[in-house]
Amino acid sequence: MTRQYAFFFDSAACSGCKACQVACQDKHDLVDGRRWRRVYEITGGHWTPHGPAWTHTVFAYYVSVACNHCARPICVEVCPTTAMHKRADGIVLVDQEKCIGCRYCQWACPYGAPQRDESIGKMSKCHFCFDYIDQGRPPACVAACPMRALDFGEREALERKYGRVRTVYPLPRAQLTDPCLVLAPHRDSARAENSAARIGNAEEV
Repeated sequence: MTRQYAFFFDSAACSGCKACQVACQDKHDLVDGRRWRRVYEITGGHWTPHGPAWTHTVFAYYVSVACNHCARPICVEVCPTTAMHKRADGIVLVDQEKCIGCRYCQWACPYGAPQRDESIGKMSKCHFCFDYIDQGRPPACVAACPMRALDFGEREALERKYGRVRTVYPLPRAQLTDPCLVLAPHRDSARAENSAARIGNAEEV
């Protein structure tokens, strides 16, 4: 059976510290504004007066997202030069020798993973720190998480351990690309689907 690596994210454990995001930017020397991993702050609910008292339905949680190295990566499908491709272990990479910087992958990806490197006019993206994985080490974002909210491994093993949840607000439906992401949702994530939830740090992501 073909190996397929996946990320695991425990939203209930995430404190929103962004250590994963910073570790990624530091390892790959990413300029400000180009983020291969992003931490979304989701907020919702409201306060209601009841005489002299107030009650609330306020909630908040975090979602850390990078490239999900999808089983059906639409970025690979739309790439006109085959620059975007999958390794045998499922990791999706950009061959910058072939890339023409057309942005088709960026426009097609529902997760916003491919991002243009303006310094060279080509696309870039999270590559799962494959160099670390090939050395038997975890990706930089996983190693940096102080809450151990991030992990990685073979997709089937992660799903056996944690289940098959792959979508929480604000992520798109998993049916679009079959993302190799396993989630342990925050207890309030179901409320986000039925209330006026919003991304509280939109300017950062």
